[in-house]
Amino acid sequence: MVGKILGGRYELIDKIGGGGMAVVYKARCRLLDRFVAVKMLRPEFTNDEEFVKRFRIEAQAAASLSHPNIVSIFDVGNEDGVHYIVMEYVDGVTLKEYISREGVLDWRETLEIAIQICSAIEHAHRNHIVHRDIKPHNILLTREGIAKVTDFGIARAVSSSTLTMVGTTIGSVHYFSPEQARGGFIDEKSDLYSLGIAMYEMVTGRVPFDGETPVAVALKHIQSQAEPPSEIDRRVPRSVNDIIMKAIEKEQGRRYQTASGMLADLYRALKEPNGRFVANGGGEDYPTRKIRSLDSENFTQKEGLIAMGQNYGKKKRKRGFAVVTAVFTSLIIMLMAAYVVYKLIIPTIVPETKDFTVENYVGRDFYKVKEELAGKGVTAKEKRVFSDSTPNDFIVSQNVEEGQKLKLGGYNIIEFEVSKGPELVKIPDLKQQDYRTAETGLRKLGLEPSVEEEFSDTVPIGLVIRTEPEAEREVKPGTAVKIFKSKGPELKQVEVPDLFGKTRDEAQKLLEGAKLVIGKVFPENVSSVVDKVIKQYPQAFAVVDEGSPVDIWFEERAAETVQGGNGQASPERMEIDKKIILDNPEKFGDKIKVKVEATPSDTKKVETVMNEIRNKDSFPVTVLIPVPKNGYTKVKVFLDNKFYAEYYVSD
Repeated sequence: MVGKILGGRYELIDKIGGGGMAVVYKARCRLLDRFVAVKMLRPEFTNDEEFVKRFRIEAQAAASLSHPNIVSIFDVGNEDGVHYIVMEYVDGVTLKEYISREGVLDWRETLEIAIQICSAIEHAHRNHIVHRDIKPHNILLTREGIAKVTDFGIARAVSSSTLTMVGTTIGSVHYFSPEQARGGFIDEKSDLYSLGIAMYEMVTGRVPFDGETPVAVALKHIQSQAEPPSEIDRRVPRSVNDIIMKAIEKEQGRRYQTASGMLADLYRALKEPNGRFVANGGGEDYPTRKIRSLDSENFTQKEGLIAMGQNYGKKKRKRGFAVVTAVFTSLIIMLMAAYVVYKLIIPTIVPETKDFTVENYVGRDFYKVKEELAGKGVTAKEKRVFSDSTPNDFIVSQNVEEGQKLKLGGYNIIEFEVSKGPELVKIPDLKQQDYRTAETGLRKLGLEPSVEEEFSDTVPIGLVIRTEPEAEREVKPGTAVKIFKSKGPELKQVEVPDLFGKTRDEAQKLLEGAKLVIGKVFPENVSSVVDKVIKQYPQAFAVVDEGSPVDIWFEERAAETVQGGNGQASPERMEIDKKIILDNPEKFGDKIKVKVEATPSDTKKVETVMNEIRNKDSFPVTVLIPVPKNGYTKVKVFLDNKFYAEYYVSD
């Protein structure tokens, strides 16, 4: 199904969940360009027309719910026999996954989550919708800690379908109310029972009833009493324990009768964790009392009438005064009774609701403020932001202004922007990378790279040696970062000594002292120990790289002319000036390494006639090219060790 487009707008991207009844996909709404969740009914449910009809009715009813703790439903559709619901996509985890990860939740966190769930249930009940499948699997927690109830309407559709449908929700049996387990009448109090079971699991890390089979668990819901959470974990406060035990009473009449009543106790528990304010479940408002029968009175109706007649005359005179006195006395009694009820009885049943004045919390530690507000029944939500001026975990701003009054006992949330410190970027390790790739990567991170060249004996030319600041350092966006690019090994420059008039041995010693070597010798193999150098290349005092060869010429003598392979003398040579011109000087640096190779046609051997570093502003450079008489020389030019040009020179 991934890749399929439903309704011409919902593109299925990835499967993110599923159960016995439906499969959930993450999708993108092409019309509004946002992510949504699409729940698709499994094919085996689509053949039951009654089920599909109820499914659509209930899904549309759930779509009418609008509450921050209820997953919003956007659309309901049917395409090619596929029935689906489009709802809000929540990026987070289920409460079940959160409990499994954390083990046991703190009682304050349990109350904060339960308040949000109960608030959602209250909203649904006011709209005459009973969830029927409240369980941690159907509660989603966002990254900001907001609880969202999902699957409204679907549970109702299943429970009203055929008996075999119950098997598809067997995973919910641990959270079923006794009436659901018996197949009896289900109402709002069934949702509150399931919420109580979920709270039990949050504070203890386990469900109250478990067994080897679903039937065994269902029987325990009907017959067994749960062990109080405070006996499992002594850290569970009295009020939290009492709320849970009242919510999971077996008899519906002994539980909380409304979500509003349970919500009031949840808020009060935040302020009075060890209070004894939770009323015991059950009991009748008017207990049975023994009343005397009319026949057991000491006088009959007749006798009573006679006595009344005898006293009638006396009473008639006093009737007017007695009526006025009775009315006045009744009024005083009623006023006193009302005062007693208002001052003494109501505060013990209904939590006192006072206005709470919001303070300025900016610059304070968020977690201390959160604890302070929780004690007053106000939920603090955080949104993490970068801040250069506010320390980590301290409040940057708040969405409710200072001085605003909140009514305690309601669903009050203050959202805070909380600092996570200054925004920092970690410099990656760019060693041995191409310097251009490194520049691009740093710019993508919001940094400002610059390139500097440096010699390196280990890093090839053009690759990164290091950065400054160094790798793994955390810096602010916009920080300047130097990239050190390798120029390869450093070649030291030396000056060519003057060899004119020196013998071969003298020339060799001078060259070795200058860390140079003898190159080609002309004429070849004919010089003697007394012959003097008459020419050299590179010329005296030229600056070249260490280790460069220096060609030398000795004076030729006719008696020692070398014979060629055919017995004839080697052809004479001439030197022709040739200029090297830069066609694109902008591509070169201030200094350019020039190497010229010549291959004369008489010997077919490659000779290096220039190997120097020249300033760019010294171009064009003149080179002496040896050319045989009646022959030619092939010339190759290399600039900065790269091929630049090739041509032929003839006499």
